[in-house]
Amino acid sequence: MAATGTEAQGKAYYVTTPIYYVNDAPHLGHAYTTVAGDVLTRWHRQRGEKVWYLTGTDEHGQKIMRTAEANGVSPLEWCDKLVEEAWKPLWEHLGIAHDDFIRTTEKRHTDRVREFVQDLYDRGEIYQGGYEGPYCVGCEEYKSTGDLLDGEGEFAGQKLCPIHKKPVEMLQEENYFFKLSEYGPKLLEHYEQNPGFIQPESARNEVVNFVRQGLEDLSISRSTFDWGVKVPWDDKHVIYVWIDALLNYATAVGYGADQAKFEGTFPANVHLVGKDILRFHAVIWPAMLMANGLPLPHKVAANGWLMVGGEKMSKSNLTGISPQQLTGHFGVDAYRWYFLRAIAFGNDGSFSWEDLSARYTSELANDYGNLASRVAAMVGKYFGGALPEATSSGADEQAIKDGLERAVAEADRRIGDELDFAGGIAAVFDFVKQVNGYLTEQAPWKVAKDEAPEAQARLATILYTAAESLRACAVLLNPVMPETSQKLWESLGAEASLGALTDQRIQDAGRWGLLPAGSTVTKGAVLFPRLED
Repeated sequence: MAATGTEAQGKAYYVTTPIYYVNDAPHLGHAYTTVAGDVLTRWHRQRGEKVWYLTGTDEHGQKIMRTAEANGVSPLEWCDKLVEEAWKPLWEHLGIAHDDFIRTTEKRHTDRVREFVQDLYDRGEIYQGGYEGPYCVGCEEYKSTGDLLDGEGEFAGQKLCPIHKKPVEMLQEENYFFKLSEYGPKLLEHYEQNPGFIQPESARNEVVNFVRQGLEDLSISRSTFDWGVKVPWDDKHVIYVWIDALLNYATAVGYGADQAKFEGTFPANVHLVGKDILRFHAVIWPAMLMANGLPLPHKVAANGWLMVGGEKMSKSNLTGISPQQLTGHFGVDAYRWYFLRAIAFGNDGSFSWEDLSARYTSELANDYGNLASRVAAMVGKYFGGALPEATSSGADEQAIKDGLERAVAEADRRIGDELDFAGGIAAVFDFVKQVNGYLTEQAPWKVAKDEAPEAQARLATILYTAAESLRACAVLLNPVMPETSQKLWESLGAEASLGALTDQRIQDAGRWGLLPAGSTVTKGAVLFPRLED
């Protein structure tokens, strides 16, 4: 594979998650986006590219201030507690290999936010005015009246936020405004010239239609509370939490502080976001960058909602499920695999315990784990654990080689380039099924009963073919299931003969014959143990 543009220029392949609001502990929805980013960046590292993966927490705003007050602590104490006791430990538990974790309360962020906003002010992009309208504290966003729902039951006669299903508050205050309305034509031109800027297509269409209706200037400050970054020229105001938050993508990679790092990383190749915050990232953020003369991200990819019982998963809807409830039963790797395998990235997807359990048993335990166990056991039984040489290859083995080449090409394109995690993982598991079918047809346990030299050569070829196929699967699935892939890698004797799994390249995974004959194959622990009821 030729070097990518990112690689050729020496720039990092830069991926971000949203910075998550720390008013509560993380749930499956937060973990879904973060695992997707982890798999994407691990994939590009496995390609041999320079990568930078950023995540973090959003710690300012009225919602956090009220939550902290309700818990009898200061906002910063509340944020410190949740970040250190809930957010960072979960990412470590899930094997998230981020390069940086930024908190919006850090000085490296707040100083640069003030500078960025001051620059906008000096350029004449900000003016003072008044605003009155419905505001959702949960979203930290003014709502248009057309977006609101009519309340029922206890909320009868009130207008509700469509996301949080709670009454909005009518706010009136003097604010500073960013001239967002002037950037509609420039944004539409950018969308037209860069059709892949917003993904999926449904998300792109939504944003284009929204901008075509005309943009209003954006209130970028609040004056009714003080938990936020002070406006540099008027300390009676704090910067609107969303302006503050979006700037993390620049401040974390050296904006205004480390020009070399900034130029070597920014802008992001991919911003991963939930679809409910798409407009902030696909409208406001690029307009802010245009206004300050900075390059725009290459892609904003919106994932769908995880649904439980037909409701978006969230704490406010009482459908928030802790990832540890699942990893404790299924294991971390199966958890990572399931959400990207079962839900097409960009679409809404329903989660159920039953579906995860069924897929775990059928695809992970029966198809993949059982294949690894059978091959290791037969190499141990028939060849004393030393991987035999393939000297009797024919059309059946060529079909496996061709199948592997197809799987590598499709998985690399879908995961690495198109963010189609489900499609890429499916390509690998289709190959696993092909290898299982090959073993069933070749029946090495029957061939082993024939002691003739040609039969033994055939047995050796069958088992080498299966083991070499597993070698490639370990490489391809390492970004998705790193712990399991490492176990398989060591079981195949590949660590000793080929080196570290993380040093193997995706683009080389389909090269046949890399696992040398004579490698010591051992039957390790079962990769995917039978589930307890």
